[in-house]
Amino acid sequence: MDMGNQHPSIKRLQEIQKEVKEFESQVISFSGLSSDRAYKKLERVLTKQLFEIDSVDAEGRGDVQQARKRAAQETERLLKELEQNANHPQRLEIESLFNEAQSLVEQEITAFYKGGNCVTEEFEEGIQDIIFRLTQVKTGGKLSLRKARYRTLTKVCAVQEIIDSCTKQQPSLPLSSDAHPSVSKINSVMVDVNKAKGTLIAVLMGVNNNETCRHLSCVLTGLIADLDALDVCGRPEIRNYRKEVVEEINKLQKYLDLEEEADATSAYDLAQNRCIIKIEEIRKKMKEIHASLLKVERASDLYLKSKAELQGLIAQLDEVSPGKNPCIREARRRAVIEVQTLITYIDLKEALVKRQMFAEQTEAEPASHKAVWNILGNVSQIQQEVLSFDGNRTDKNYMRLEELLTKQLLALDAIDPQGDEHSKAARKQAVKLAQNILYYLDMKTDEWEY
Repeated sequence: MDMGNQHPSIKRLQEIQKEVKEFESQVISFSGLSSDRAYKKLERVLTKQLFEIDSVDAEGRGDVQQARKRAAQETERLLKELEQNANHPQRLEIESLFNEAQSLVEQEITAFYKGGNCVTEEFEEGIQDIIFRLTQVKTGGKLSLRKARYRTLTKVCAVQEIIDSCTKQQPSLPLSSDAHPSVSKINSVMVDVNKAKGTLIAVLMGVNNNETCRHLSCVLTGLIADLDALDVCGRPEIRNYRKEVVEEINKLQKYLDLEEEADATSAYDLAQNRCIIKIEEIRKKMKEIHASLLKVERASDLYLKSKAELQGLIAQLDEVSPGKNPCIREARRRAVIEVQTLITYIDLKEALVKRQMFAEQTEAEPASHKAVWNILGNVSQIQQEVLSFDGNRTDKNYMRLEELLTKQLLALDAIDPQGDEHSKAARKQAVKLAQNILYYLDMKTDEWEY
């Protein structure tokens, strides 16, 4: 239909739909809660658009009624998605973990405000546990949940890093006030910096409503200005001391930019992150090597080549820098375990082949040592199945593999080395191998995601 001949009511509805469309990206990526100001603003705007749609007079025309219905449905869909984002079970889980972190900070922050660096072991362990549990929160690829998890992780990880900087000893700090009059001023600034660390932690965790990032930034900038104005009289040790204090302040200022960094899509949508892309490329190569291994039996040349390629992949993974993101760190760790498990599979296959080639030399072995090798043969077959398994923990095949590995562990436990140290060491290695395969099976099926 020619736009110029459209009914005025349809034109108005199209204008409203265009206005609603402009808020769609904000709704999809909304990572807050229903109590947030941004939520209420979006809800208010979309509700206003609904009223606008309802006020359009259809004048009894069927086409206008249909257009009004479609516009209302689209607006209601966005309102519903906004509500679901804010009240999603995983979003509430993320908030619950953040509240735990807040409680820990509130208990420990007093010492920081006083300029002290007293951090309890329980506090450090508590923060580390919360970070680990945050990385385990499932987002299902949902943009809003990924963003919420990243924002929360970023803040809690920043607290952990600030705490670490407090507990690390810095031998050159502070100098004695007797060294030079300027040293006393630098020492005074350093006390203020330590207090600022406590303030920064409180601001990041939302437990200090009387302070803002902007004001704290001004305070830190003022401290740097005070240091710059000091006359160190060409004394290199005092200049280095001042430089280290300035570096401490600069580190704190970087944390004040966390909110802006979290708005970058590549920060929380890790599918776009270059480190994750690199890890996935390495995993793809690993799977290709795995596929070629399963097609052949007793191909020693292929095993040797594959092992060298896999060791090269380990080296490539070591070069991936996860930065401050624990999710990337976990993705790399899991990829390393995958590659190492495949290397272990090759090593065991080679060892079993060599043992068959020199079977006559094993006749004089103790019965306990032979029993360990028999079990290792079973473990190798199970490991091959585990490497190929691609299911979850509710699958019957998972339960079967878990039961088979448990039986091998029990069989190893039943072997009596009878004082033979060689057999004892072999059994210990076999137990460790079976346990690692069982752990790998569990890792494959824990539905972890980055």
